[in-house]
Amino acid sequence: MARFLITCWPFVGHLYPQISVAHALRDRGHEVGFYTHESTRAVVEGEGFMLFPFVHIDARRWERIHALEAQVPATQPKHRTLSVAMRAYRDMLADSIPEQVADLQPLLNRWRPDVLITDPALWGPILVIWELTGAPVALLTQMIGSMIPGPGAPPWGPGLPSPRTFGTRLLARAAQVGVDVVAQNMRRHVNRIRARYGLRPMGCSVNAFTGRLPLYLIPSVPELDYNRRDQPSNVHYIGPCVWTKPGGAPPDWLDELPNDRPWIHATEGTAQYQEPFLLRAVAKGLVDCPFEVILTTGQSSRNPAALGLVALPANIHVECWISHEDLLPRCAALVTTGGAATVLTALKAGVPLLVVPTFWDKSDNAQRVVEAGVGLRLAPRHCTPDRVRGAVMRLLEEPSFRENARQMASRFAATPGPAGAAELLERLANGAPVPAAA
Repeated sequence: MARFLITCWPFVGHLYPQISVAHALRDRGHEVGFYTHESTRAVVEGEGFMLFPFVHIDARRWERIHALEAQVPATQPKHRTLSVAMRAYRDMLADSIPEQVADLQPLLNRWRPDVLITDPALWGPILVIWELTGAPVALLTQMIGSMIPGPGAPPWGPGLPSPRTFGTRLLARAAQVGVDVVAQNMRRHVNRIRARYGLRPMGCSVNAFTGRLPLYLIPSVPELDYNRRDQPSNVHYIGPCVWTKPGGAPPDWLDELPNDRPWIHATEGTAQYQEPFLLRAVAKGLVDCPFEVILTTGQSSRNPAALGLVALPANIHVECWISHEDLLPRCAALVTTGGAATVLTALKAGVPLLVVPTFWDKSDNAQRVVEAGVGLRLAPRHCTPDRVRGAVMRLLEEPSFRENARQMASRFAATPGPAGAAELLERLANGAPVPAAA
């Protein structure tokens, strides 16, 4: 039996994929603990895992991030979004590294895990702990593609097309130069932090540095990541690692909806802090259309009445939350802001998507959806009722979207998923060579 310590931020999109792999490790007889925020205790311990809560990390960091999100509407120009992102990145990613190290060093000495499995946004294990302690560190990303830079994909952030033509390759190179310029201050800041622990400068970007780790796991497939062939041998595409918090049975009214009409689901994700621009556009755009529309607001505190989602037509239905495992297999299309877990769960069910991307990785997720032929992309500033209706009708009327989504579901089904991740992590814990990705 080996011990695995999972280190991650408490956001749902970061935590839930890790829980899926934690279950797979436990099924193989291993012990798993989580280093994350106290607010996750009910979920982590409810699944039977140990929780080692943050001690030194400033709990207000993610509160400030949510506050920044709420300040900038999704329809704002990209330069405003970039400004928000850079402030949030420095606050959460870099400035918290010494706090993470202060927590993890005594924890490693006390609990003695054989391997650390880390969220790519928790930089302490990646940039300090790995070299400082010699503990093997494996990265399990929540992204649907690799963030390691290379010629096979554009830099993350703007959601650019894949660099397959002269023009798109030129665009990707120009964007990479811009990203490097913007990130210079961050890189110098990180190197100063590393120097406190006697570590040399990275000599590259943080994303490139992750390519040196013993293992880099991606819960997706190459077909959803531009079929990249430019990655180091530590990168393994293992397929979706999806876990859904138990939430009881679906609402009774769901089984009463007619099955002879297509079902359309619309969601802005589990955790949202902005105005529900997408849900409102869907509710107005799909009114009286010949299908059933199921909206979910994401949180019990996000009351439909407070969001203006009241007095809806007969074909529009709203709930705070419905398990995607119950709902998506019955849907003909999904309208979403493009969180990675939502995209992966939809494609696992063979459902095509309309993605209206907002923050963080969602523009890149949307572009991957488009290039894989499994859905459409609509900019938030163009998210009008008429355009939403037109895009949904395309998803329903053009069979290629459904066919491609079903092919992606078959590709997902052929991947090892969490069990494959557990097998690779077990080899790392045993000191055995981790095979290069095929």
